[in-house]
Formats: sequence, structure tokens, C-alpha cells
Amino acid sequence: MIYFFSISCNFLYAKTDKIIIENCYDGDTCTTTNKEKIRLACIDTPEIRGKKADPEKAKYVRDYLNSLIKGKEITIRRITYDRYGRTVAELYKNKINLQKHLVEIGLAKIYKKYAHQCEWSKNYLNKKNND
Repeated sequence: MIYFFSISCNFLYAKTDKIIIENCYDGDTCTTTNKEKIRLACIDTPEIRGKKADPEKAKYVRDYLNSLIKGKEITIRRITYDRYGRTVAELYKNKINLQKHLVEIGLAKIYKKYAHQCEWSKNYLNKKNND
């Protein structure tokens, strides 16, 4: 019974919903108007703080992402939770995958450790390896 419940929860958690983004802290972390913390799946962007921080680039990516989605209704595909309790998810605006978009324009990199969570990033890595 526990096995069935866990499968059911994972299946339900992978559905898509509409949300409104209140603000993005950086290029891969946003908060909804319902205060849900979102970690954008499968990508990594420059950090604002810390040992490996690149604040100038990080703020540029953050501001770009905010210009696209802050205060707007977008689609979310929730995947899992991270160790900080944030929802790991893919975000879409007008059917455009925002993570993939950030990678394509050079503002983010694929986070190889978690690339398996998104179909597009698995395919992107396979294509890069075959080039």
C-alpha cells in the first residue's frame, strides 16, 4: 500500500499547473505569489553569493529572467523537492521551456548531475556528445 501511495504521489506531482512568479532571486531560483520556492530543474546559473560567486553575471541572468516572468502567469511542471525544501520544476512561458531558453542563449549551463530530470537536457547532452 505504501508503494502504491508513493507511485501515485509522484505521478500527481509531475502534472502541470499555472502559477504566478512573484520574483526570481537569481537565474535558477524563483518564488511564486503563494510563496512556493522554485528551483529551476536541470540548469545552473552564476551565484550571487558564495565562494564561486559571480555577482555581476548572476544579477544579469536574474534580471533577464524576471523581465520574462515576474508577475506573469506561467506553467510549471513539478518534478521533486531539493535538499532545501524547494520545488524542483520546469517553467514554461507560452509553451517555451525557460530553462532550455536560458541554456540556448548562454545564460545557464546544463547541470549534468540532474540532467536526467528533463527530457530536453538529456537530449541536449546526447547531441553535444555526438557532435
